Formats: sequence, structure tokens, C-alpha cells
Amino acid sequence: MNKNDKDPTNQLQFSRRKLLIGAASLAGAGAVAGLFPRVLWAQEQVTFSNAFRSMTNPYHALFNRGGEAFATSQKAAYSPLVSEGNSQKSIADIRALISKTNGNLVLTVDPNDSADTRAIIEECVKAGVYITTIWNKPDDMHPWDYNPYWVSHLSEDGEAVGEEMATQLFEAMGGKGGVVALGGILSNVPAINRRKGLDAALKKYPDIKLLDFQPADWSANKAFAIVQSWLTRFGSDLNGIWSCNDDMGMGALEALRGEGLAGSIPIVGMDGTEQAVQAIRSGEYIATSTIDPYWVGSVGLALGYAAKTGKLDPAREPREHREFYIRPQMVNRANAEAFFNANFKTPPTLDVTDYWSRVAGPIRYDS
Repeated sequence: MNKNDKDPTNQLQFSRRKLLIGAASLAGAGAVAGLFPRVLWAQEQVTFSNAFRSMTNPYHALFNRGGEAFATSQKAAYSPLVSEGNSQKSIADIRALISKTNGNLVLTVDPNDSADTRAIIEECVKAGVYITTIWNKPDDMHPWDYNPYWVSHLSEDGEAVGEEMATQLFEAMGGKGGVVALGGILSNVPAINRRKGLDAALKKYPDIKLLDFQPADWSANKAFAIVQSWLTRFGSDLNGIWSCNDDMGMGALEALRGEGLAGSIPIVGMDGTEQAVQAIRSGEYIATSTIDPYWVGSVGLALGYAAKTGKLDPAREPREHREFYIRPQMVNRANAEAFFNANFKTPPTLDVTDYWSRVAGPIRYDS
């Protein structure tokens, strides 16, 4: 037996051929169509969608490309939803797409805010839409309480990542001096946890002084203005910049370039965007980290589609497959060239054959 014979998709194709042959004597295509269960017709018309904050954010641009690549691999429609940071728009757009597709939809959603997750999940469960979430959700909401439609929630161990990036920055500063920090949206889970990591690193480096911390809401433009102000305010006392993501890190770098300081004041960020990796290669940036947004954008849809088509029963999966940290990859001068060649010089490889290959452990919550 071919190893794929048990694949529900292959069985569906086989049964469809048998039924067409058996129905050849029936008069009219309508009679043949009437023999098919509605769910089988629906599977051919499924729409895939990734919902996220901004197409101009490099992280989300890669996340979107991953979703588009998976939909293309399934020869299915792909309809991304962009909230531009507006929670009401995000929820309204998801409701509209559910209505437009009659619920024949598979979603991966990065909620604009943690509180948005409840409304989104309830809409999906009501309509029978399979959904994977990333990054943001309330601590008291769990996929296993919404079986089978909320398949999984994916995130990173932001505290560990934030601490590691701070450590790399502090070491580049020689373990002493003044540092400033750019935060994300204060209510976002990654922003909260990465800040905890920064605080943990500061406790280990008593000769590093945090001069100021300001949220720049994941925005390069906001970060640029903040860093310009810091350069004037702190002058030579400013010896390093910790950024909660690479988009803000790029805003900080532009501010340094404007003052002729690029490369002399170290910067670290997070997300592993192409611009950040290029800046590491040029010596203007110290390090970044990534959980591979291209892979996240594709595997989220793959999980939902597997549940929808019966390849995966979420209720039978262990909880560490329902809420999990993705294993991060750190990028610095030592591996930036190889990372750039593998991820940006050539198109990334779509690899969602093993849903759990990058699981780094279950999500932890403060007790």
C-alpha cells in the first residue's frame, strides 16, 4: 500500500472517482452533485487567511508570505486581513470574511491586543471556523476549552529572548554604561515578556544603567523620533540601545545614522527581519532573534487545515501541542551571513510537514 493511501485527502479523491463512475448513468450533473456530502464540496472551496497588524511591518510581511505560500500549495484562495492596529477593524473584518465564505475558512490570527482574542475565538467557534492564534491571548483562555476549532496558540518565550538580547548588548558595551530601551505596545504579550527579560538581565549587570524606557508601539517612525530625543538628552552617556523588535530597531539605527553614530552605539532587536540581518552584516547592529515568521504564517494554516480535513484531531493532542513556545534562533555576526543566504538571498522553503518540529515547550504563566 502506498504510504499516502490513508491520507484523508487521497481517500477523498479516490472515493470521488468511484462515485463519478457509478453515477455515470444518472441524468444531469445536478443528480451527481446531489450525491456528494456538502462537506466534501466545501473542502474544495476553502479560503485561507492570515490576520495581522500591518503589511509594512517586515515581520508581518514575512508572516503574510508564509500564509500565501501555504494557500498556493493547496491551490486555494488566500485573503489576508490587515488591521493597521485597529482592534475593532480586525474583529469586523474577520466577521465579514466568515460571512463571505459561509464559514468555510481557515484562519491564523495575530490579535491586535490580547483582549481581542475572546471575541475572535467566539466568532470562529460559532461559525465552525478552524483557527490558530499567535502571540496574544488572555492567560485564562486556552485552545482545549474551545475544541476542536481553536487548534493551537503559538508564541515565543519572550522573557528568555529579551534577556538573551540584553545580554548580548551588555557584553558588546563591555558590561558597563548607559542603555535606553524601546518597548512595544504595552498590553501585547511579547512586549510584556521581552521587557521582563530586559529587567532580568539588568539585575545581572549592576554596572549597566537603564537611562530610559519608552514604548514605540512596534513602529520604526515612533522609535526614530524617540531616539533622536534621547541622543540630545543623554549625549555621550548613551552607550547602547535595546529594542523590543527589529522594526523599532531600524528606526533607532536611522536616528544614529543621522548623527554619524551608526556602528559606534550598539543596537539589538528581535524578530530576525531582513533589514536587521543586513545591519548585522554591515556592523551597525549587534544581534536579533527570530521564530521564523514565514514558517509561523504557513504552519498556523497547516494546523487549521489538518484539523478541518480530519488529519489532526486537536482534542487528542497533548497540551504542549495546543499552547507552545517556538524554538527561537539567535542571529549575530557569527552566523548572519549564513542566515541571510538561507532566508533572504533565496526564497524560504515551505516546510510544514512536521507541525511540532519547532516546539520548545509549553507556554508558562505567572502563578
